[in-house]
Amino acid sequence: MGWIGETMDSIKSIQIRQLLTQAVSLGMIVTSALIIWKALMCITGSESPVVVVLSGSMEPGFKRGDILFLHMSKDPIRAGEIVVFNVDGREIPIVHRVIKVHERQDGEVDILTKGDNNYGDDRLLYAQGQLWLQRHHIMGRAVGFLPYVGWVTIIMTEKPIIKYILIGALGLLVITSKD
Repeated sequence: MGWIGETMDSIKSIQIRQLLTQAVSLGMIVTSALIIWKALMCITGSESPVVVVLSGSMEPGFKRGDILFLHMSKDPIRAGEIVVFNVDGREIPIVHRVIKVHERQDGEVDILTKGDNNYGDDRLLYAQGQLWLQRHHIMGRAVGFLPYVGWVTIIMTEKPIIKYILIGALGLLVITSKD
């Protein structure tokens, strides 16, 4: 019968109490992950403390699939820093380098960005009619990275069937676990 037969027998023999225990365990794992994420948000001051580089616009510094760790402080943003920003009308944040900072007399700061591997600045990426980013567009500054680890996220986003297979396999593992 093999592995599949043993798995089916295991599922059939599950009792309600064991099923509830597994469901509570799964809930605690999910809750723990959310608590860790919220704690990282508080510590880093960034709404998204970890992001995945999705394009090659920052090569050779950061490659597609690298994970960036972000921090957002009250310090002024300076040219040369790598920032992650949101643009009105776009869902996905962008990782690029600050190339110009214009400090206005009212204390506000205008920021212009560019991808290291791009020919021109990012004004074409900004919302229509927008020439500069303001501080509220900036999600965080890159303070570290892990190369290639983000490929898991990219693959699951580009090939949703893999995500569903993985979730299904993990769910089956939790249900059939004897512990």
